[in-house]
Amino acid sequence: MKKENKINCDECKKQHACCLTGAWLDLEEAKKILELGIPKGDFFHLVKDDSYPSGYRTSTSVGNNPCVFLTRTGLCSVHKINYDLKPVHCKEFPYENGKLSPVAKYLCLAVKAKRKSGRKSVSPV
Repeated sequence: MKKENKINCDECKKQHACCLTGAWLDLEEAKKILELGIPKGDFFHLVKDDSYPSGYRTSTSVGNNPCVFLTRTGLCSVHKINYDLKPVHCKEFPYENGKLSPVAKYLCLAVKAKRKSGRKSVSPV
C-alpha cells in the first residue's frame, strides 16, 4: 500500500489562503477570543449546532469575506497574541475530525496542488 502524504502547513507559501473565507468556531471559543480585545475582532451568524461543545457555533466572517482576524500581512491576530485561543478548526485545518476537510480542496493550496498533479491521496492526521 502506498504511503499517503500528510499536509504540512509550514511548507505552504501562502499560509493565509485558508483564512480567506473565515471559519466556524464554538461559541465558548469566541467568548475567550473577544476577551483579548482585538480591534475589529467580531463574530457573525450565531447558529444552534449540537455538534459543537456549547451547542452553538459562530463565524469569523460574513459571506465569502476573509476572516476578521486575518491581518494585512497575512497573519492571524489571535495566533499572534495567544495560540492556545486560536479556534480548534483553524489549528486543525485542512483536517476535520481526523479526515481531510470537504472544503480543503477549495481552500488549501497544498490539496489543490496535489489534485492538480493527480496525487489525490492525502492522509488523515
